[in-house]
Amino acid sequence: MSDSRPEFRNINAFTDLTTYRMTAGAWVSILHRASGAIMFLLLPFIIWMFDKSISSEFSYAKFTALFNIGAGFVPGWFFKLVALALIWSYLHHLTAGLRHLWMDVSHKAVTKASAKKSAVATFAISLPLTAALAFKLFGLY
Repeated sequence: MSDSRPEFRNINAFTDLTTYRMTAGAWVSILHRASGAIMFLLLPFIIWMFDKSISSEFSYAKFTALFNIGAGFVPGWFFKLVALALIWSYLHHLTAGLRHLWMDVSHKAVTKASAKKSAVATFAISLPLTAALAFKLFGLY
C-alpha cells in the first residue's frame, strides 16, 4: 500500500519550505520557545513595572499615566503593546507548559491524534484569554 503524500528526507529551504505545512504541535512548540524568549528578554521591563507599581502612590500614578499618555517620544499604546506581548507570552507559555507536563505524565497523550487535540486546546485556551485581557488593557470594557 503506497502513500500518496510526498516524503521529505532533506528539506531544501528554497524549494520545500514554501509548501511544507507544520502541524499544530510544531506551532505550539515553536511559540512555546518564542514566548519563553520574550519573557526573558522583557524581564527588565517586568521588574521596572513591578517596582513602579508598588513603590508609592506617586510612582503608581506615573506608571498608569505612562500607559495612557506615554513618555517623551514613545506613545502610550506602545507600552500597552509591550504589556500585551508579555500577557500573551505568559499565557501561551503556561498553557503549552501544562500541555507538555500532561504529555509527560500521561502515556496516552503522545499519540498523533491526542497531540493534535492538545495543541489545538493550547491555542483555544491561550488566545481567547489573551484577547480578553487585550480588550481590558485597551479599555474596550
